[in-house]
Amino acid sequence: MKFSFVENSHPSRRRVLRDALTLALAASPLASLAKAAAEPEAADTNAEDVTFAAGPRPLVQYPQKRPLTLVTTRPPHLETPFPVFNDGPITPNDAFFVRYHLANFPTSIDPDSYRLTIKGAVDTPLSLSLAELKALAEPIAVVAVNQCSGNSRGFSMPRVFGAQLGHGSMGNARWVGVSLKTVLEKAGVKNDARQVTFRGLDKPVLPSTPEFIKALDISHAMDGEPMIAWSMNGTDLPFLNGYPIRLVVPGYFGTYWVKHLSEIEVVDHTYEGFFMAKGYRVPDNDCFCIAPGTTAAQTLPIAKLPVRSFITSVKHGAVLPLNKSVELKGIAFDGGAGVNKVEVSIDGGKNWREARLGQDLGRFSFREWTLPITFHRKGATALMVRASNRAGETQPLRADWNPGGYRRHVVETSHVTVA
Repeated sequence: MKFSFVENSHPSRRRVLRDALTLALAASPLASLAKAAAEPEAADTNAEDVTFAAGPRPLVQYPQKRPLTLVTTRPPHLETPFPVFNDGPITPNDAFFVRYHLANFPTSIDPDSYRLTIKGAVDTPLSLSLAELKALAEPIAVVAVNQCSGNSRGFSMPRVFGAQLGHGSMGNARWVGVSLKTVLEKAGVKNDARQVTFRGLDKPVLPSTPEFIKALDISHAMDGEPMIAWSMNGTDLPFLNGYPIRLVVPGYFGTYWVKHLSEIEVVDHTYEGFFMAKGYRVPDNDCFCIAPGTTAAQTLPIAKLPVRSFITSVKHGAVLPLNKSVELKGIAFDGGAGVNKVEVSIDGGKNWREARLGQDLGRFSFREWTLPITFHRKGATALMVRASNRAGETQPLRADWNPGGYRRHVVETSHVTVA
């Protein structure tokens, strides 16, 4: 049976509640694994090409999702199979990766009774219904990349603690909602405000587990870029991507993109909760890195996406034709400065050629690139791609290292054979 949490882009309240049981079943780790093992087509399309030390990673199917790469089941972490990124710059909703931090996440939500609370250092505390939220101002839209802080962690050398992720914990979508600034202005921010915290509906299973609460400086919260989104690629947010509303922080790592957003609090101090003061931190230096085996003197919360690029049209280990034109294709992105150049090497970095950039969907979006290549020499070779942005940043040829396996943005290499 294929689970379908909603069958159309505008689910009714009855439909959302009716399918809660389906989602509850899918939230069970045993149910997810059983689904992958029980369906022949899932077993045949089976596992993603990337295999880490723990072995092959199966494809599983959750509500509103096509088969995705399983990382963990409790809480759910599902990666987008990498070939999806070759299909275009917008990641389809049913292929968009899923990442929860806490296993006690909602399995049913009544949109009619849903409320977003705004409290703390504000003139007028608010409790907004979804209709009231949507009526605050004309909707705004942005195309932006959501990338997990540990995307590609599994390639860190030496290996680091944490989920061993491939390249699929990222996606690019068109988000529609209301500016966070508009909501805060409605409440009236007090002069002593320093940060804004965000809480969703996912909760800890054990009392000893810290709550997942993130914070932004008040200046960032009020600069007009963060938004509260209710639409993703022209439809309601998929349940597992934060239905009915989530925080969208363009240019910043996905740890800040709180799902099922339920509470916003303006505070007059620097928030010191676990996921800001201890989790998701990087060395406080120019490269956000240290030598393996050493300890950072100081750390700071992870923030903006670095410039990054991938070849999407050629798999590692592919055999490419001799003396025939091959169009290499891929994506590039950064934290908002805007990608302005992509270069490709077909000889392991000895020589570089500039690729043609595709449509610009905005400075926070994936940017497609293409480059026709003809190989004139047989044998093994290494394809490499590097991107640069308008801030003058270029991907490094050597990978930086930090104990969290965060912010990987090294030039990626695909080893192929020309025959």
